[in-house]
Amino acid sequence: MSFTGDPAPHGGRDTLGEPHPWFESGTGTVPQQREGDAAPTAEYDDWPPHDDETVALRQISTEPGFVVPPVPEAGWDMDPSRRRTWVSRCLLGVILLVQAILSLRLHNSAFQDEALYLYAGHAEIAHLLHGTPLPIDYNAYFSGSPVLYPVLAAAVDSHFGLIGARVLSLLFMLGTSALLYSMTRRMFNERAALAAAAVFAVAQSTVVLGNFATYDAAALFLLALTTWIVVRTDRAPMAAVMLAAPTAVLAVAVKYAAALYLPTIVLLAVLSAWPHRGFRSLWRGVLLGAGVAAVGGIALYYTAVLRGVQTTTTNRAHGTDSLMTVFDFSAQWSGLVFLTACAGAWSYTRRGRMNESPLSWRLSGPGWRRRLILGLVLCGSALLAPAYQAHLQTTQSLFKHVGFGLLFAAPMAGVGLTRLVGAHFRYPQLGILLWVVLLCLGLAQSQARYAVWPDSSSLVATLKSHVDDKGHYLATAYEVPLYYLRDQTSQQQWTSTYNITYRDKKGRSHSGNDGYATAISEGYFNLVVLDGTTTKDTDAFVAAQLDKSAHYRLLAALPFRNGWGSYRIWVRTG
Repeated sequence: MSFTGDPAPHGGRDTLGEPHPWFESGTGTVPQQREGDAAPTAEYDDWPPHDDETVALRQISTEPGFVVPPVPEAGWDMDPSRRRTWVSRCLLGVILLVQAILSLRLHNSAFQDEALYLYAGHAEIAHLLHGTPLPIDYNAYFSGSPVLYPVLAAAVDSHFGLIGARVLSLLFMLGTSALLYSMTRRMFNERAALAAAAVFAVAQSTVVLGNFATYDAAALFLLALTTWIVVRTDRAPMAAVMLAAPTAVLAVAVKYAAALYLPTIVLLAVLSAWPHRGFRSLWRGVLLGAGVAAVGGIALYYTAVLRGVQTTTTNRAHGTDSLMTVFDFSAQWSGLVFLTACAGAWSYTRRGRMNESPLSWRLSGPGWRRRLILGLVLCGSALLAPAYQAHLQTTQSLFKHVGFGLLFAAPMAGVGLTRLVGAHFRYPQLGILLWVVLLCLGLAQSQARYAVWPDSSSLVATLKSHVDDKGHYLATAYEVPLYYLRDQTSQQQWTSTYNITYRDKKGRSHSGNDGYATAISEGYFNLVVLDGTTTKDTDAFVAAQLDKSAHYRLLAALPFRNGWGSYRIWVRTG
């Protein structure tokens, strides 16, 4: 090594600030090597010196006093946590509480369908337990198996009355909302699941069916359970989807019209597993369809419900309501939820990411084609009931049937509501506004629906002292007094104003208005009850015959509580 005379480091001083002996005093330079001088030793070949104390002091002087830690891309974790789960469940509990309050606030006496199913359930129980002959073949005209929901509801009615049977429906509807939340959370996330449950809980059909003793609530619960099984087993072994086959068949057995939504469930079996299995998920749909067909075929072979299926569902008589009437009522009862679902499907097709975390941007989600098909399937299911009833040209029971479609449209409506609010609750006022509008519609429409039929309390109290097990009675909706007075009368004693086949004293058969006129002229009925609502033309004809007959007198005219009509009761004079 040679010394160049370059300026010495540290101004000719060592690392402790003392003058170094190898530097020329005051020059601050390394001395030049003189001719004849010995070469520098190897001890100083490596400058500056590296003794332990000097190195330690140099490290102290060069290390930073504070090191900034790495900054994460997101301030929260996308993975589920116990805290998030419990918060979500508590909010679901609040939604279910609101749903229960909305349903339980409705009050009225038994509706015609409620009375019929409960009375039939009591008759079926007596037949099963004691061999009592059935008054009529309920399989022939019931739109659901008479040995399933009617028997269950009648058993509850025996101990807790009509209120107990209606609470049973409320439990079914609350279970439906809970299953809807769970399967939506599985398909999307917690926020969409809560929004879907909140939208479904305040719909008119949900509120009414939660306090309505018909088999619709039970069938809806079973459909929700079937769909939940299909979605929940999307990553399980493929054969696990067969667990949904028995519940699907049971849902159809409870209410035959539930079969309308089986194709939707089969398609969901494919779409829910597509991100994990690809084309192999098609076999899930095949397995589920085959399983439902096999179980359903066995059920049809060993039961006598086929005639009821044909009479009430596949070959049902057409009505007279126009296409616009059907879709007008459908829009009133489910239109806003359907539009919200369509908006959610459109948004989900454009952007599939359901998490706001930047970490989710790199995740590979389902493609836009799968998202589009999922949106079409869920939203399109809401149109099945209106389309079917438009084909039948009737609005009968439409207020209940639209709720089946809303079960499947609600997940997309939940997505639409969350997208409206935006990331990080950017526009919560918009979501609140939409939900409040849905709530107000549900409140008004459910209250109006529950006031459609008259309160029969005063009617039953009046009839109680005028009926026995020997007379013959004519009534517009005889199922209601029959249910309340089932200990005094039987179904064979009652005739409705929908139709009649009467055989006169000479053995000749009469039907229609001729049958009513002949029966009244011969004094066949001990008591007649007309309300002038359901069969207005027939009621008017029968009332005219009663007024000019010497066999009958008007016993009472009981005004409805809602003020738009009255019960008129005639009794035979002799």
